[in-house]
Amino acid sequence: MTDPALRDFAGFPAPAKLNLMLRVTGRRADGYHLLQTVFRFIDYGDIVWLRVRGDGVIARVRPLAGIAEADDLTVRAARALQTSSGTALGADIAVEKRLPAGGGLGGGSSDAATTLLALNHLWGTGWSRKRLQEQALPLGADVPVFVYGQTALAGGIGEVLTPIPATPAWYLVLMPPVAVSTAGIFQHPELKRDSEPIKMQGFSVSAGNDLEPLVCRLYPEVASHLAWLKSVGGGQMTGSGACVFAAFADESGARQALASSPIGMRGFVARGLDVHPLHGLADLQDD
Repeated sequence: MTDPALRDFAGFPAPAKLNLMLRVTGRRADGYHLLQTVFRFIDYGDIVWLRVRGDGVIARVRPLAGIAEADDLTVRAARALQTSSGTALGADIAVEKRLPAGGGLGGGSSDAATTLLALNHLWGTGWSRKRLQEQALPLGADVPVFVYGQTALAGGIGEVLTPIPATPAWYLVLMPPVAVSTAGIFQHPELKRDSEPIKMQGFSVSAGNDLEPLVCRLYPEVASHLAWLKSVGGGQMTGSGACVFAAFADESGARQALASSPIGMRGFVARGLDVHPLHGLADLQDD
């Protein structure tokens, strides 16, 4: 970030995620849906800028459009870790946004997880990865996987994580100009909620995304982007949308496809990651 006001800040990556498949296998009594999904990180995302304060104040120093400071997941994550750890330190926070809201790429969840990981490091909290995952869950069902930091098969409401290998790939991600309401999709009466879980060894992208048919009916822009993507070699939606993606064996294939996209379609090319960029923080211990 070139803003000179942030020259004393440290920047930490908050990568996007793709759901390589997503199945809704049931619904709990409390209304949460039971899922089976595969999360994979990509080397494209937001940057969380942090500066440690000695006075215990946690402040967001740059506004985010449409998000009040009290609702900002980075601020909530920092305050939760501060309270739970008992540290006397605080932090100034600024987020450099590249990931669209309502896009299914996990932007807010990734920002929150990066805040937890980075402040655990900067504050010298010394918490283990497992403890940070427990701290992450109340912030949102997708936040723990970013702390977990590996390509993973997720069950439960998304918090039961098992590492899984993934084929090296480059991804073309298209960003339709709409924001999909995750809550609205999961509350919709037409959502399919009775898919059979698949076995890990049977995983493939062809398992699809149970949310995709409904989202495409409700959001024509998602349907049109996905239709074009499938015309050049296949594709599917990530999360609850709106973003759609296709896998390619190499970068050149993905970039050629992006270059051929219709005028007005926005997207980017990114490499699949096996681990989160902050997975190897020296003071982050696994249980």
